Amino acid sequence: MATHLIRIVMNGVTGRMGYRQHLVRSILAIRDAGGVELPSGDRLQVEPILVGRNAEKLEELARRHDVAEWTTDLDAALADDSATVYFDAQVTSRRKDAILKAMAAGKHIYTEKPIAESVADGQEMVDAAAAAGVINGVVHDKLYLPGLMKLKRLIDSGFFGDILSVRGEFGYWVFEGDLLPAQRPSWNYRAEDGGGMVLDMFCHWNYVLENLFGAVEAVTARAVTHIPTRWDEQGREYRATADDAAYAIFELEGGVIAQVNSSWAVRVDRGELVEFQVDGTRGSAVAGLFGCRIQPSVSTPKPVWNPDLPTEEDFRAQWEQIPDNTEFGNGFRAQWEQFLADVHAGRPHPYDFAAGVRGLQLVEAGLRSSQERRTVDLAEVAAPAPEPVRTPEPVA
Repeated sequence: MATHLIRIVMNGVTGRMGYRQHLVRSILAIRDAGGVELPSGDRLQVEPILVGRNAEKLEELARRHDVAEWTTDLDAALADDSATVYFDAQVTSRRKDAILKAMAAGKHIYTEKPIAESVADGQEMVDAAAAAGVINGVVHDKLYLPGLMKLKRLIDSGFFGDILSVRGEFGYWVFEGDLLPAQRPSWNYRAEDGGGMVLDMFCHWNYVLENLFGAVEAVTARAVTHIPTRWDEQGREYRATADDAAYAIFELEGGVIAQVNSSWAVRVDRGELVEFQVDGTRGSAVAGLFGCRIQPSVSTPKPVWNPDLPTEEDFRAQWEQIPDNTEFGNGFRAQWEQFLADVHAGRPHPYDFAAGVRGLQLVEAGLRSSQERRTVDLAEVAAPAPEPVRTPEPVA
């Protein structure tokens, strides 16, 4: 059996997500496991080339993780013909130009989202990818999470009957940075640097809703900045110019209504940092990142509203946890393995730039809805039509 080497230019890996999820838990984990095993028995081994603006940080990461190559010169890295894949985890405002440059160099592209700051910029990237003939993929990590994969199995089995509604709760308290350091980078709260809850999370909600329940057709949203003053990594006070919370109602094809609250100014009283409750005529489920609890129609309790007496029922105890009856790996790594297999096979990746643009379409519709205080049909924001996608599955 043969081993095929794929060299990857990785830009932005000194950041939190680029480092933890993409470099350490995905690419280095694949490398240390001997590569991705294909159905044929062949393996795809990976070799990262670290790129960024801070030479000191890059040198330290390379030394710590036994990575042979790093550089602050993106052009030089892209000129290396032996590197066939470019990955981008930079701040959003830097992403489009770097990806266009990488495609011009003939690299296949895998990128974090949002892929750009506007639908128009995203469509420019779609067109450039088509012209260059490169395989392109956008991170859709939540589809590969155990909780949502269990939820997908429930949907495919017909467990819910007719799905009526989806209610999502996402977020946690991000410290302002004065008394305790913030656990998210300060640029996330500056609109001029590409920050904002709607821009960040509506791209996620679009692909989750689209692939599980149906395409979003209209949105009613309110984006707000709850915490107007924050402190950056150097302890300097700054004004938050980006929204840190968004409250939205999404109307999906087929009549399903989804309500999703997203906030970095909320204290958590739920099992996981994100949870989706799905209610159907034959059953309901609550799915998080890892767990998924169900309550079928035949075991649904019959509560009676009585404000004069305390509630004695333990409603949460009346739900059944779906067991981990299959092995679930890291969601970021699972999609990386699928993307690398697609590159090796020369086939399109299902979650491509066009999917990323549809996420941006929801972003722009959501922001317009908030600004104009009305429901916005997604048809008002130009974007490519959805393409059929395949369900995530193990490579081997």
